[in-house]
Amino acid sequence: MDVYLLPAVVGGGLGDIEEVLAAGRRLARAGFPIFLYRAPGRALPRSVDGPWDWPPLRRTERVPGRSAAALTIAPAWGLSAAPTRPGPLGRGGAWADEAAAIEAAYGAGSTVHVSLEEFARTLTPAREDRERFREGGVRSRALAARLRESVASGQRQRMHEAFERYRAFDRPNVLHLFATLRRDPGFTREFPAAVQTGPLWSGARAPAARRRRTEWVWYASPASAETIAPAVEAGLAAAARPVRLVIRRDRVWGKVPGSATTEHLLTPVPAVAWRARFAAADLRVVTGSRSLLEAIEVGGPFLYFNGILGRGATRRRHRPEKLRELLTVLRQRDSPEDLLRDLADFGSGRRVAAVVTRAANREGGWRRFPRRVAPVGFRAPYDDAGRLIVAVARRLAGRPNDAAAIVALARSGRAL
Repeated sequence: MDVYLLPAVVGGGLGDIEEVLAAGRRLARAGFPIFLYRAPGRALPRSVDGPWDWPPLRRTERVPGRSAAALTIAPAWGLSAAPTRPGPLGRGGAWADEAAAIEAAYGAGSTVHVSLEEFARTLTPAREDRERFREGGVRSRALAARLRESVASGQRQRMHEAFERYRAFDRPNVLHLFATLRRDPGFTREFPAAVQTGPLWSGARAPAARRRRTEWVWYASPASAETIAPAVEAGLAAAARPVRLVIRRDRVWGKVPGSATTEHLLTPVPAVAWRARFAAADLRVVTGSRSLLEAIEVGGPFLYFNGILGRGATRRRHRPEKLRELLTVLRQRDSPEDLLRDLADFGSGRRVAAVVTRAANREGGWRRFPRRVAPVGFRAPYDDAGRLIVAVARRLAGRPNDAAAIVALARSGRAL
């Protein structure tokens, strides 16, 4: 069985690319041949050619078609690799031509498309409806009326239908994986084709050498990271010992903090070099999905900031579901309440300096930061997205004409 990687940026963050490569590394370790196929004359999607931690693979301009079956890995297949369809928003994805060529070469019955959906975004239509209003700036006192209006006007139902359509849930050979920290049965009831799993881990591990007790690293990708940077520096300046702050960012900041103990990384950093520095740091400030999961993997304390919108009374967190899931899992493990409060406040851009000082000094619950965060509510192999992908690949290699049946088996939740 041949594996094809279709990396692309879907949600705006580079983590979409890294996630596809993480799946490729798992499959390469399991012994499957990996290909990066792009049709002649077609440039790779933006940001794909970069200093990534690529698995061993062969780049090609034609489909080798040398095996009996194929497995593709794409972020949100319905957006990045689905073919052009009639109607509004029907343009094919960045990998549509290649996905179609692969399926034509091996046959639809011998091709499984694995779709890596957004981490921890397992919201039921009712919760998604509430979240779009909240993030859009609707005040709490007006939410109930807006939600009633959404149901009465049919908006919520149209959202439900559009989600199923544009995620391509109707395709029997597309396996949609929704990795998360806590399984939500309500989401599965609403979308039976969606398969919830534990995280797709990167393979990052803590270094054998002692951590650098004087350095923090911050993957500052949200635009609003600039607004809290002065408070982060102030909090470190008030710590009991000097701490060097390394900020990795790809945006131009209007006002760059001028502390002599802060280093800014603006150019692309080779993945291996960054991972070593990330793992060796005393604390990591992370965002989105991939850096959060890597912080969990290497162990030790971290802070999470995915951005904020608005100002003053209208300030609100951007896409807070990942932090919510993390806090819920940590609370179930009886983590210290002051630690949970600090994580929640920092993620909301509140008490930033105070939280940073407490973390640097290891005050209160920071002395008991959990060593391990495990997903809740899954059984093997669904507890680990990488393990499930390898299980599907092996099943397809053994039954190369049963792509749809294998996807149906995975959707059912039965052991593969």
